[in-house]
Amino acid sequence: MMNRRGETDLQVLVNTLDAQLQSEHYAFVTFKDASYGDHGAMKPVACISEKEGLTLVVPATHATDLENTHTSLFACITLNVHSSLEAIGLTAAIATRLTEAGISANVIAGFYHDHVFVPVGQEHQALTALNSMRRGSAGDFTEDPGS
Repeated sequence: MMNRRGETDLQVLVNTLDAQLQSEHYAFVTFKDASYGDHGAMKPVACISEKEGLTLVVPATHATDLENTHTSLFACITLNVHSSLEAIGLTAAIATRLTEAGISANVIAGFYHDHVFVPVGQEHQALTALNSMRRGSAGDFTEDPGS
């Protein structure tokens, strides 16, 4: 039976991390004065309500008519490891590895997996960087990269 809480041990998370590139591209779009549930026809994969408006992450095909609401397209890399929402350090380890590779990342946590949105054109480099974490150890992310 699957542990619904997920894994909390950073070493286990890093050693079992399996980053998988999704086939679709996505756009982050925003709508002033919108509420959760609005724009459902755009098939959002994520939603957050901010004081400035509603932000949706939608398949790029649904954002083509909204040229003024988004600036970039992103690829989604799903981390196929069931991390707990209470796990400490996984997001930092991912961010550190991608920072070292010069790649920006927007991480969204789902109940079962983390999803990393990286700029289109850098997704294969990001995928390689993330999957290379399995060969290292959690301690690799706290040491001085120059040592």
